[in-house]
This record gives sequence, structure tokens and C-alpha cells, in this order.
Amino acid sequence: MTGPDSNDWEKRIVSPADVLKKIEPGMSIFIGTGVAEPRTLVKSLMTSDAPNLQDLELIQLISLGDTISINELRSHKYRLKTFFSGWVASEAITAGHVDLVPSRFSRIPRLIETKQIPIDVAFVQVTPPNEAGYCSLGVSVDVTHQAIEQASLLIGEINTKVPQTFGDTFVHVSTFDMLIRSADDPIYFPRWPKDDIFDKVAANVASVIEDGSCIAFSIGPLFESLGTHLSHKRNLGVHSPFITDALMDLIKSGAVTNRNKDVWRGKSLVSYAFGTKELMTWLDRNPLVEFQGVDKAFNPIQIGKNSRFVLIFPARRVDLSGKIALHFGKGNVSAGPGETMDFFHGADISDGGLTIIALTSRNRKGEPNIRLSVENMPNQLSMRESIDMVVTEYGVADMNGRTVRERAQALIELAHPDDRKALFEQAKKEKIIYQDQIFLAESSSLYPSTIFEKHIFKGGLDVRFRAIKPSDEDEMRRLFYRFSDEAVYYRYFSPIKTMPHSKMQGYVNINYSRAMSIVGLIGEPGQGHIIAEARFVKNQRKPTADVAFVVDEQYHGHGIATFLTKMLIRLARERGLNGFTADVLSSNTGMMKVFEKCGFPVEAKLEYGSYHINIPFTPRPSH
Repeated sequence: MTGPDSNDWEKRIVSPADVLKKIEPGMSIFIGTGVAEPRTLVKSLMTSDAPNLQDLELIQLISLGDTISINELRSHKYRLKTFFSGWVASEAITAGHVDLVPSRFSRIPRLIETKQIPIDVAFVQVTPPNEAGYCSLGVSVDVTHQAIEQASLLIGEINTKVPQTFGDTFVHVSTFDMLIRSADDPIYFPRWPKDDIFDKVAANVASVIEDGSCIAFSIGPLFESLGTHLSHKRNLGVHSPFITDALMDLIKSGAVTNRNKDVWRGKSLVSYAFGTKELMTWLDRNPLVEFQGVDKAFNPIQIGKNSRFVLIFPARRVDLSGKIALHFGKGNVSAGPGETMDFFHGADISDGGLTIIALTSRNRKGEPNIRLSVENMPNQLSMRESIDMVVTEYGVADMNGRTVRERAQALIELAHPDDRKALFEQAKKEKIIYQDQIFLAESSSLYPSTIFEKHIFKGGLDVRFRAIKPSDEDEMRRLFYRFSDEAVYYRYFSPIKTMPHSKMQGYVNINYSRAMSIVGLIGEPGQGHIIAEARFVKNQRKPTADVAFVVDEQYHGHGIATFLTKMLIRLARERGLNGFTADVLSSNTGMMKVFEKCGFPVEAKLEYGSYHINIPFTPRPSH
């Protein structure tokens, strides 16, 4: 589109007062969202006492700015209609001064197109036009194009400090009925300070995100740390509501290539930018970032076309069944139920998709964030069936395919150690967990979460190793029932036929001050199945420990037992032990070979059909 308006647009510049003269009582005015808020126009609207500015409806998807005065809203001169209950709008919504429209974000464009939400006037912040006469919407697209189509009066606020972005961001300057110059900077937001607890949560989240995953980023201390922990990943993709400084850093690290995406391959797709002046400068004419409206960015079908799509979602509380309560109140930047539904459904559709709920075990007041129930808490999201994992600074709980009892056990392990006993007793009282369930209170704070290793064995078998947890009970029972009678006899020295809850729970509840148990898992990170277990138990009178192993027979011959032996020796030496002892049936030649490969001398004494093994942690003599 070209014409006289393309070249002489500066002659069309008017004052904000001239614009306000065109407003009539009762009009609905669309205002650009977030960082794209046309601040000069909105400030003029808020401060004007012109008699025609009465009974106006202001429509803004997300109110992040400081120019819409709550005091003015109380005067009934203006009424704000928003789709987002966070940030500055929350208190005003609660007080009845702001109207909240509950809606999935992907449906909002249709509401505007069909005039269910009518728009008479649109205030839009744009860049100066380029050589061809096109202005860029800059750092917020959301539903601006739909608003432009419906508005009978379109005002462009030209801001020279807004970055020109690529995607569905261009509007020809001749489209605007009136133009003003911005007298204000765009809205900049400082970065969140790094938080040690959130850093641990972020590290645990990153541990279950695989190379080639496509991620949705949001705002806050969790994501400020998450980018750092993802920087060593490869070929990540981005399909996200926001781009922030933390996501910018992640893209710049080289971890994000978008090569594996099925939609907008090679591009990080977002709808909004939120951050510092540095971020806005980096976004200017940056071909790596694609800005699209919420009809694309929030479309679950589009989201789900990306394989391994991972939704990382900060929550305020989670209960023992997996239900969550979302953040709310002033300053909240996390989405509510309406804003999250699309991404939840997108993750469900995605091949290999994950939904991860992340939170600290306690809030800043020291109150527990993992509760027996969140039924009486505001801003709930009842989608526990779609939650794959819950993460705190104490680890990752897999929710997939688990019963309410199994979920409760796993979530208790993620609570703050000082909160676990009370949660355990509440769960038992409510009959959520077994009435005879064991809880070793003295070991709650001793779980060795730092023990984690990965190893690729013969044939490409990828196994993860960590300390055993009480919630491993059912997996360990399944492992037991996969053993042959011979394997059971080798391990337990008796023909055991059953391993009921009463026996197995005693096996998985470890007092880590005197014992260590390591399990080997295969499958997706944070999920998977136990295929091996090894443990040592300290002897009472000597600085040695008895050691025992068990490996799923399907995985014999890969070297897993040898790896576990060496791993246990290292852990035992770190704990001041100077040797292992074991009893091995004389027919169990495989186990004898494992001990012979441990790197230390093996002393074996045959008595009554079994070897009594002694392995002092002293180097073999050289020859």
C-alpha cells in the first residue's frame, strides 16, 4: 500500500487533546497491551477533564502499565475490562472497579471479530513507518490487528524507542485516522534478582527437559534462573507468550535453534516482550524472534504441533492429590486459569509433551506450599489429570499414572523436611496413604539429593542413578516380581514368593545415617522404571558395611552391577567407611565376577555353601 500518506505522515501529527475531542460518551476504547501501552495517549485520557470523556469502557488484555489510574476508575468516568487477573488489576477486580472477562486467550480474537466485545476506538503504539510506509507494532501483537479492523477511529502513537519486530506486526501508516508523537519511554521492567531457592527449583526443572524440547517461557524468579540451567541444552525451541531478558540470554547462548519445531521452524515465537531496555534493543530488527497474535501464540493446535513441548508453570500451592492454586494479587505475573488452558491443552496434544508445575516448598513467610488440600484457596486450576510433574527445590515428583496414594507419597518428599511429618500424619488421618505407612522422621532432612549420575552402558542403554525414596515402593515391588526364583534366592538367601507392602515399605524407607541405597532407572527424565538397586548398611562395631545388589535379569551383561559397586564404594569412602562385606552363594559366579572388577582386593572364605566376602578399601599391591 502506497500513497500520499506514506511520505507525509509527519504532517498528520496532532496533539493528544485533538484526539480526545473525537471521543464520545459510552465508547469502547481498545488500549495496546503491556509494554506496548500508548502511555502518552492514556495519560492524557486519565488526566483530562473534558466533558465528553464520560462512561468510557477501556479494553486491555493485560494491564501491566502505570497509566490507568485506579482512582479514575473509581470515579465511574472510565471502566476497565481486562482478560488478565494479575499485576495491577487484581485488587481492582476484587474491589469491583475492574471487569474481568474469563476466557481462553486463543478465543479472544474471535470475541472481537464477532463484535461480542465491541470496539469503537483503538489506541495503538507503533514505530515510525519504514521506507514503504509500514509501522511495526513492536513488542505486543496480541489482538491488535482484530481491534484495528473493528475500530471506527484508529489512533497511532508513534514512539521512536520501540523496536521494529518481525512477524505479524506491520500496519501501514495510512491505516491510522490520527497520529500523535509519544512523549514517554516504553515501559521497561527490571530483571528479577536471582534467588537461591528458585535457582534450585530451576535446576530440577532443567534436569527433566531434554535436548530438542520446545519450551514456553514466562516471567519471574524461576525463569530468571531457568535460562541459565538450560544454556547447556541443544536445539531447544521456543513457543511462548513472552520473551524476557532471561529468554534472550538463553537464545544468545546457542541452546535455542528452533530446528526441531514443526511451526515457525527456526524462529522463537512469542506474542509479547517484557523486560529491560537491553532486551528492546536486542529485539530491534532481530530475525530470530517471530511476533504473532494470541490466535497463533496461544492456539493449542499450533502449540501441539511442536513435539516435546514443555509447559513450565509456577504455582502458589499444590495439594497431595496434585491440584494446584495459582498466584494472585498485585504484582502477580503468572497466568490464571483462562491464560493457561491453551498451553495445557497444547502440551497434551504434543508428542512427548510435558506439563511441569514448579514451586518452592515454602513461601517467603515460611508457610508450606505443599498442603493436604487447596480446596479453600483462590485462583484454583483443577487440571490435575494434565499435570505430569511437580518440582520443588527438593526434587521432581512424577504424577503420570500414579494413584492418589502414590502422588501423596511423592509430594510429601518434595515438601520442606520440617513439614513432612505433619503432612504424613494428615495424609494418614484422611486415609490417603496406608494406615501402617512408615515415616522415618530423622531421615527427612538426610535424603542425599546430590547423588545423581547418568551412564550409557553397552548397546546404548541410558541409566540414571539416584538414592532410593519411600515413593519407590511400587516400582521396587514390580522389580521384585520380575525376578526368577534363582535371582530371589541369590539376593535374599531364601525362596521368597511375595513382597507385600508391609515388607517393601521397610525396604525403601532408609535411615541414611547408617545406610545407603541407590536405584537405577531407565526411561524419560523424572519418570522411568527401576531396573537395579544396590545398598550398603553399616556394621555396628566396625567401620565397614554389608553390601548387596539386584539387577533386572533383562539387563544383565551390560555392566550395571559393576558400575553400582564402584559407585557404592565411592559413597562409602566419602562417609568414612574402609571396607565392604557380603555373603554370596558359591553358585552365584556372576556376583563374584562383579566384586573382582571393583578395583580393590577381594578376600573370600567359603563356609557352608556360600562365600563370606571382605573387600578392604586399600589398593591392590602392584607387581
